[in-house]
Amino acid sequence: MHVIVDLCVVPLGVGVSVSPQVAACQRVIEASGLDYRMHAYGTNIEGPWDEVMAVVKRCHETVHEMGAPRITSTLKMGTRTDREQRMDDKVESVERLLGDTDA
Repeated sequence: MHVIVDLCVVPLGVGVSVSPQVAACQRVIEASGLDYRMHAYGTNIEGPWDEVMAVVKRCHETVHEMGAPRITSTLKMGTRTDREQRMDDKVESVERLLGDTDA
């Protein structure tokens, strides 16, 4: 099953700045070979369910290995059975409407 997730990993107990941990998660995501888009408050990741969930797990493992005693994450996800849809499809659909002066 194909899934698109929005993942936000927040390490606790590591100080005010969490940029090093976020960068480590981004390296895990990039190394997975899955399609992803980082944004200001997380990362969208898409691909086969088991592969995406394995990346989420590895992000947690990596941040714990960096010394974070606790992590809280927000995970939103979507799946479809009626047709295949990618992250770019969702964005392009809205952008088409924004560009349509008759809408």
